[in-house]
Amino acid sequence: MERSFTSHRALRRWSLPLWSAGRVSVENEGFTPHDIPMTLIGAGLLWFGWYGFNAGSALAADGLAANAFIATTLAAAAAGLSWVGMAWMRSGKPSVLGTGVGAVAGLVAITPAAGFVSAMWSIVIGLVAGVICFLAAEFLRSARQVDDALDVFAVHGVGGIWGALATGIFADAALNGIGSDGLIHGNADQLLKQVVAVGATILYVAVVSFILLKLVDALFGLRAPEDAEVAGLDLSLHGESAYQM
Repeated sequence: MERSFTSHRALRRWSLPLWSAGRVSVENEGFTPHDIPMTLIGAGLLWFGWYGFNAGSALAADGLAANAFIATTLAAAAAGLSWVGMAWMRSGKPSVLGTGVGAVAGLVAITPAAGFVSAMWSIVIGLVAGVICFLAAEFLRSARQVDDALDVFAVHGVGGIWGALATGIFADAALNGIGSDGLIHGNADQLLKQVVAVGATILYVAVVSFILLKLVDALFGLRAPEDAEVAGLDLSLHGESAYQM
């Protein structure tokens, strides 16, 4: 059955305030993944590509690149396990989807530290990342005022913050000649520098994001009408359905 939807101009007029609640369908029906196998394939491709991001940053096939490669692997695996463990404790069942999401959290967390920490500490960074990113995702879902469909802040935001701070804790100058020792090697100043850097980044991102979101809200609106949300933006905005029954 065809349904008529408001025009783009109407979408602007009826958009909801900047800090509105989540999508109607999510609030009323909950959120389930569309295709878990495809999600895991995507996570695997992301993991593979991340080696170029971390190990490739050495710009050489040397010991530093090898250390970053190993640290990336171990942190992602550890975070995947700890996320699954948290999900298992919460629901009584291990989550395959959680393995992929947790692995991404580990990849995010180890990125700042990959060229500066040992393999052993990369495991610790990954384990902690899986736990705190899981808790962050659960908190944001329960708050119902932030519609983070892909757990972007919980995984990339919280995981990135932890990774930056962990670099200041676990960094080992013996692994990287241009690096410094971290807290566990007696250099508390490096952790302080990381804290300042994280704080400055959070402040910058918060201010710029708020300005950009207000600008987009004023020009286009950040939220579609309820009928468009229920039907899906592919149909309401583009007149075509992504999936055929």
